[in-house]
Amino acid sequence: MNLELRHLRVVCAIAETGSVTKAASMLGLAQPALTAQLQRIERALGGPLFDRDRRGARPTALGELVLDRARMLLPAMKGLQDEAARLAGSADPLTRYRFGGVNSPILGRLVHRLAAERPDVQISTYASWSVDELAQLVAGGRLDFALTGVCGDAAPSAEFGLSWREVAVDPIFVLLPQTHRMAGRDEVRLVDLRHEQWVAAPGEGCFGDCFAAACARAGFTPRKLYEADVRGCLDLVDAGEAVGLCQATFRPVAGLVTRRLAGTPLRWRLLLGWHPDAPTARVAETVLETAVAAYTDALAPHPDYLAWLLGRPDFGAQVAAAGGVRTA
Repeated sequence: MNLELRHLRVVCAIAETGSVTKAASMLGLAQPALTAQLQRIERALGGPLFDRDRRGARPTALGELVLDRARMLLPAMKGLQDEAARLAGSADPLTRYRFGGVNSPILGRLVHRLAAERPDVQISTYASWSVDELAQLVAGGRLDFALTGVCGDAAPSAEFGLSWREVAVDPIFVLLPQTHRMAGRDEVRLVDLRHEQWVAAPGEGCFGDCFAAACARAGFTPRKLYEADVRGCLDLVDAGEAVGLCQATFRPVAGLVTRRLAGTPLRWRLLLGWHPDAPTARVAETVLETAVAAYTDALAPHPDYLAWLLGRPDFGAQVAAAGGVRTA
């Protein structure tokens, strides 16, 4: 058997987790299949790579040698693949826009505007709940732009070297059934919802912690916080099982209403990210301007929110005040 990069990833996964069983789970493989693969790798290399017992798997001297080489080779190969992907798209980067989005309120309007302005450009989209996954795909040249949201003053991971710019900042609203006792108010105090159960779309950032902290500042501990996709959130709120947390530009279905939370205890920052060395970085400012225009389009069905934004420069579109590109 010839040794391949995937075999080195197996060895690294076992060393990282300290267990063949845990490594199999991390790699999405059945434990017997990974054990058989490890045995083939060990035969190819001429000896055992791990001492294995009830306490886990520990590298042998041969295993340490292989791990040292693997930890140099795998990042180098990853870098080569990323550079090759970016170079492969450099021949004519302006004929293709590839967007990734995390629960973005403007992705559809952004695509619509770009398609109208540049009918010659191919536009594709990719959805993920993981900001890190999207950032990794952009860094690797597999996506051109990421549209993501972060809570409060948080920032995406700096690990992937992307440039991030704010498109807009919005307060978090609460989603209520039309029959809810608070539905008739323009804004609702968070503390007045202390007896409710909650639901929000999933994510990997700090939103859950920020929400818990906002409730603590209001003097209570929130009851259960469900996670569900957008349709599931709507169903739970409509059923009266929970109240929802949503973005200010969210347009609910019949029977549901959105209301501001008094004092804006939670903020959501919409960001556009790209890799500064990618060919499409040359059009990033244009795409950013189009994203801001798409955000403005999203405000049109919300005249009350538009009126609230007047005189509040810390909210709404932020690109005019953003200054230079900030690498996060």
